[in-house]
Amino acid sequence: MQAGHSLEPPQSTVSGTVTDTSGNPLAGVNLMVESKHIGTISGLDGSFSIQASPTDVLVFSMVGFKTLSVPISGRDEIAVMLKEDVTQLGEVVLNAGYYTVTEKERTGNISKVTASEFEKQPVSNPLAALQGRMPGVSVIQTSGLPGAGFDIQIRGRNSIGAGNDPLYIVDGVPFASDPINYSQTSGILGGTISPLNGINPTDIEKIEVLKDADATAIYGSRGANGVVLITTKKGRSGKAELNIHLNTSLGRVTRFMDLLSTPQYLEMRREAFANDGIGDYPANAYDVNGTWDQDRYTDWQKELIGGTVNRTMAQASVSGGSNGTRYLMSGTYQKENTVFPGESGYQKGSVLLNLDHSSEDGRFKLHFSGNYVVDHNNLPAADLTRISRSLAPNAPALYDDDGELNWAYNTWNNPLADLESRFSSNSKTLTTNGTASYTVLKGVTAKLNLGYTDARMDDNRVLPSTRYNPAFGADSRYSSIYRGTSSRSSWIVEPQLQWQGSMGPLQLDVLLGSTFQQQDQHQLGLYAQGFPSNELLGDISAATTLNVNLDSGMEYRYQAIFGRINLNYLQKYILNLTARRDGSSRFGPGNQFANFGAVGAAWLFSEENFIKEALPVISYGKLRGSYGTTGNDQIGDYQFWETYSLGGTNYDGVSVLQPTRLFNPDFGWERNDKLEVGLELGLWKDRILLAGNYYRNRSSNQLVGIPMPGTTGFTSLQANLDAIVQNKGVEMEVTSRLVHTPRVKWQLSLNLSLPENKLISFPGLEASTYANSLVVGKSLGIRKLYFSTGVDPTTGVYQFRDNDGDGVISSPNDQQWTVDMDPDLYGGLANNIGIGRFELDFLFQFTKQQQWNYLYNGGFPGSMNNRPVDVLDRWQEVGERATLQRYTTGNNADAISAFYRYSSSNKAVSDGSFVRLKTASISYRIPSKLTKGMDCRVYLQGQNLWTWTSYKWGDPEFIGVGRLPPLRQITLGTQLTF
Repeated sequence: MQAGHSLEPPQSTVSGTVTDTSGNPLAGVNLMVESKHIGTISGLDGSFSIQASPTDVLVFSMVGFKTLSVPISGRDEIAVMLKEDVTQLGEVVLNAGYYTVTEKERTGNISKVTASEFEKQPVSNPLAALQGRMPGVSVIQTSGLPGAGFDIQIRGRNSIGAGNDPLYIVDGVPFASDPINYSQTSGILGGTISPLNGINPTDIEKIEVLKDADATAIYGSRGANGVVLITTKKGRSGKAELNIHLNTSLGRVTRFMDLLSTPQYLEMRREAFANDGIGDYPANAYDVNGTWDQDRYTDWQKELIGGTVNRTMAQASVSGGSNGTRYLMSGTYQKENTVFPGESGYQKGSVLLNLDHSSEDGRFKLHFSGNYVVDHNNLPAADLTRISRSLAPNAPALYDDDGELNWAYNTWNNPLADLESRFSSNSKTLTTNGTASYTVLKGVTAKLNLGYTDARMDDNRVLPSTRYNPAFGADSRYSSIYRGTSSRSSWIVEPQLQWQGSMGPLQLDVLLGSTFQQQDQHQLGLYAQGFPSNELLGDISAATTLNVNLDSGMEYRYQAIFGRINLNYLQKYILNLTARRDGSSRFGPGNQFANFGAVGAAWLFSEENFIKEALPVISYGKLRGSYGTTGNDQIGDYQFWETYSLGGTNYDGVSVLQPTRLFNPDFGWERNDKLEVGLELGLWKDRILLAGNYYRNRSSNQLVGIPMPGTTGFTSLQANLDAIVQNKGVEMEVTSRLVHTPRVKWQLSLNLSLPENKLISFPGLEASTYANSLVVGKSLGIRKLYFSTGVDPTTGVYQFRDNDGDGVISSPNDQQWTVDMDPDLYGGLANNIGIGRFELDFLFQFTKQQQWNYLYNGGFPGSMNNRPVDVLDRWQEVGERATLQRYTTGNNADAISAFYRYSSSNKAVSDGSFVRLKTASISYRIPSKLTKGMDCRVYLQGQNLWTWTSYKWGDPEFIGVGRLPPLRQITLGTQLTF
């Protein structure tokens, strides 16, 4: 060594183990040499090794444990024990989209669900894991079938006519949530297929939901209805780990309707004929005229939707890396069938790749993520739920003696014929993100975020002639098919510049960036009929009739500039300013740009000395508030243009263009003003955390269809109206660590939301197309109904309130009784109990709401359809007072008219409140000495296990009338890590 150069201390390998206070090994502990930019992470058995000098200090850190500095002092082996730290708020980092913030210092409202909670629920769509876990976030399943969508609202419905969906961001890339499928194909799923099926829940590390103006305004118009940030799993430094996750599930329908038995049903039918004065049963009254067996009984609900779903999931991932480069590769396959008879089901495969790299000096960082998902859905074209509740209980057997479909001498339509018609969809979704950042100067970082998404779908609804009774003689000439081909691609570029610095006790964080995004979408919808053979249904060119029902291409461009300034004074007083200027191609010239912004402030009063001295029980206290403005452009593309379409009309053999929309360049952004005040408390070293929020959002400049005179040839014109919709409410959260010892842990969490939606004003409502559905001062979720005054004891027919006093019951004048179908409150109660290697989790979901009962869109009692046992309480003779009117076969016109009014009256609504054991999970981690160093966890999980409700007509959660309800699932699985 030349003179003048200082000697480097000799380097050697220092190894050891990290445990908790009970001696259990801790995996994933971050280990750093204090004087150098090198580090590692402890393995599954708590072991570690690192190059360091005898005089270095090792720093051990892990969320949930106190950071520990350990001098090496010349040792080669070190045994380290970390103590648990109940106070973690300063270490919990939240993703706020363009920046990160600790739970303690955030000024906005952000809720989070982590991978550990996802893993306890056997779900295929990430939105399902949010149910009951977040205040202010309402998630409702639209069907129990795989691939169906979810209705999600963050703090209510803001817009009357435009979209109310939140913005989804996957690893920094916007993910369009509106469906791209051809609506004519997927009726069994409610007409829509959830694009979020293209995100695998097992690949997700966490989901954060941004709710108030302070958290969402940096997204401008895109954050008007809240923001859902989805972050996928990433690799960690250390030796390569192989993780294998396997599980299998069994699922069944949770609740059935209590329907009439055969004797009860036949009594209803015979009484209906007697009421209508019909003594000789008609030839087509097969159920009562002796054609069908009068003693036969079939529980059609169990027969048609009472099957068992088998679901299998297998996932394998490899992760690891050095201090500079980390990687994670994951592959997942999932398969499940349905409760319907026959062969049908859903398959999904996904591949995830995440790479992170940083230079030796830590100034340059690079991240890449790629997620590719392929799913295939093969289902009947019709949901059998409705028919399972309406078939006569003495209807014939499904199969004859030869095992063929039984048509019972052409006396019925065999419900299994619906299985001949098929729905299928094949989708491929690619989501990629690349981020590069470089620390230009101390505290100054330049960042570039790039993203690309591509979603493609082919969907079909095949209606072969074999679905008809063979007696009709229908052949392949009567076969038809709907086919859709859709694609959507989007790219985004976001350059950003961030400066972090301090001026004495004042810390500053300044962010400036811009967004450039383009989205292209194409849809083709075809209808073909008449085939030489059913074998050629897959080739639409063989059809004798081929119609192009839909052929559209849309382009959406968006650009913005945004900024954030965060000031933190003395770690007690925090001010957060955000602003964004948006430009959207969905508005005409002069209205394409708008400005949005917010201010958020927080006071950490628990850091004040007088609070520490006077109230030592308060370990954390924060008062925060925010106010700001966001916008909304979810109206579809080209709404301001004067547009034309080919309407199928010919003139002299030439197709004629028809005007479909009037030109209106004046309409612009909806405006959403958000106000929030929140109080957060931590008691007894944060063993109990309390949070309460009050919010008030007002959405104005509503985009609605304004009525036009018929002489214009158009019914309405898309324009802005000075209508105001208000959402306000209170949200409360309680998290408590009731027991927190090295061996036993018990955490209890409760969240409660009390929302209120109201239409504040709507000028000209009476003359608008919304006159029959909205009322100023009431919720957007109301329904206008008749008001039943009971059954006339003389005639046995329903009577109704005559609101306008004209002596005639008619719509809409007498349909003025309103019911609010939005929930009054909702929330969840979660428990996590750990005893040694055992862990028990369960989540109760609850909702207080009104719900449609069996009368809504149901058949009238007395027809050739089974009904719930409720119909037994009916009128039978003059002078009798009964709940329900007389039976009729359909020959009593007054009774039929009264029934359909009754099914749209206050009597069609019942209390749909419920408490549901949404999730229960028990797991056990096998000791490593028995697995020879391999980490092994086995678990048993349940989903939708039990429901407490007074609602008697199936599942109380809204899923659409006649659709399959959510399923009860039991899952057995294991996770292995090598």
